[in-house]
Amino acid sequence: MKVEKSFSVYKLIQYIVCILLAILSIMPFYIMIVNATRTTYEIQQHAISLVPSGAFFNNMKILTGKSFNPLIGFRNSMIISCGATAFAVYFSSLTAYALVVYKWKLRDGFFTFILAVMMIPAQVVSIGFYQFMYQIHMTNNFLALILPSIAAPAMVFFMRQFMIPALPIDIINSARIDGAREFYTFNKIVIPIMKPAIATQAIFSFVQSWNNLFLPLILLTDKNKYTMPIMVSLLKGDIYKTEYGAIYCGLLLTVLPLFIVYFLLSKYIIAGVALGGVKE
Repeated sequence: MKVEKSFSVYKLIQYIVCILLAILSIMPFYIMIVNATRTTYEIQQHAISLVPSGAFFNNMKILTGKSFNPLIGFRNSMIISCGATAFAVYFSSLTAYALVVYKWKLRDGFFTFILAVMMIPAQVVSIGFYQFMYQIHMTNNFLALILPSIAAPAMVFFMRQFMIPALPIDIINSARIDGAREFYTFNKIVIPIMKPAIATQAIFSFVQSWNNLFLPLILLTDKNKYTMPIMVSLLKGDIYKTEYGAIYCGLLLTVLPLFIVYFLLSKYIIAGVALGGVKE
């Protein structure tokens, strides 16, 4: 009885801690939503409030009156994020497939090189990348932000770790015996098996691409090609007043697609991380 009682108390403590952590995680998003419904004066008087106000539509009116077009921002961000996510997920899976299925002389050295590239911060190569894009006239072009996502070393590492325990090599060999070509085998057999890992990495890649501000800010100078993060970063008032309510509305519009993507694919996160984290 004492063991069962102590176990139940321990479980209760676990539930309480998990609930508190969940509240702390949700609180910033809730405060952002509440502030989007408040006036600038209310936000300046009390920065944190749990009670919504009634100024949401007025803030939206101010927001759209500052040369802020949410439709253009959504369109541009969606094109870049969806394109970058598709390229990153597919080609990272293809690279991991080559590292797991094929046995070639420099395979281990190539994987070590991929791990070494993971250690290089993106900001280190940003100046050279911008100069290269400028010389080939790729500034103000969405392809400059989409095509580099093909090289995603962290995603290659994750996909490889997922494939090692989850992909039966016998199935690949059987498909080869039946005369299936390599790309057909990869697209029709390997991709469905890797669906949990693909969904998990698609969430992370989409969120990272959607929130990316640094590279789009230096590569995109045409206002009609601005992304949502760029538009929100430029939401500054004049010398005398900053409309904080409108800024919170812009932030709310920016994170809304992230919530949608997360809730659509969240069921794959636990399965993908658990299976992809198995060691050799």
